[in-house]
Amino acid sequence: MIGHECGHHAFSDYQLVNDVIGFILHSVLLTPYFSWKYSHRRHHSNTSSIEHDEVYVPRLKSELRWFSNYLSNPLGRVLALSCTLTLGWPLYLVFNASGRSYGRYASHYDPHGPIFNDHERLQIYISDVGVIASGYVLYRIVLAQGLAWLVCIYGVPLQIMSGFIVLITFLHHTHSSLPHYDSFEWDWLRRALATVDRDFGILNKVFHNITDTHVLHHLFSTIPHYHAMEATKAIKPLLGEYYQFDGTPIYKAIWRDSKKCIYVEKDEGSKGKGIFW
Repeated sequence: MIGHECGHHAFSDYQLVNDVIGFILHSVLLTPYFSWKYSHRRHHSNTSSIEHDEVYVPRLKSELRWFSNYLSNPLGRVLALSCTLTLGWPLYLVFNASGRSYGRYASHYDPHGPIFNDHERLQIYISDVGVIASGYVLYRIVLAQGLAWLVCIYGVPLQIMSGFIVLITFLHHTHSSLPHYDSFEWDWLRRALATVDRDFGILNKVFHNITDTHVLHHLFSTIPHYHAMEATKAIKPLLGEYYQFDGTPIYKAIWRDSKKCIYVEKDEGSKGKGIFW
């Protein structure tokens, strides 16, 4: 949570403090800090844009892959969800899986990839150095303590964290009530409201309420987590029906939305403009 807020300039008033702390915390989790910071910033700038969002970009019906039919049954969904929750985060970082299509290989570890512009490439190198340094430290720990010790103390918690990152972000941006837009219809306020808060029960507190304050986060991303509930309560009466919340138990929600939210199609009532459901 702290690393995430560093990337949003929400941890400290000083950008250097944000970047130093964020770089250290992300590196020990084998995540390139500046790479994530820049792509995540663009996600916030282009949420729910069919053309420019960086992650969880839905496919049009005409773009569905040949294997989609084989996953549209309970067994297929179990396999797809298992792969998504275990491999989704590293696949996103390495191959930009579920991310925006750039027409060629895109990776958060590639300084010369299409995700980044020329002014950002040096910091991507720095991010990679941080990950490599962490990898070397882990290698030395294996030599001292053994691989089994490292898997139990570091690997399992890292996998749990990665799974929850994917689960939480998937549910925030995947729901049958959330529209997507092309450039004809997209604007800043619409994109911020095209997210949904979820109820993770007791885990809301465990995750510092990032689970049920995500609408606020897309409106005011520099508000720290310890003021998020207070701010959410303040904006809900102002947003009224435009505030999106789903209190469905998470195990039911992930099954339902992975079943229903397969592709988007243009709204027939939008008179040819670009609203997709």
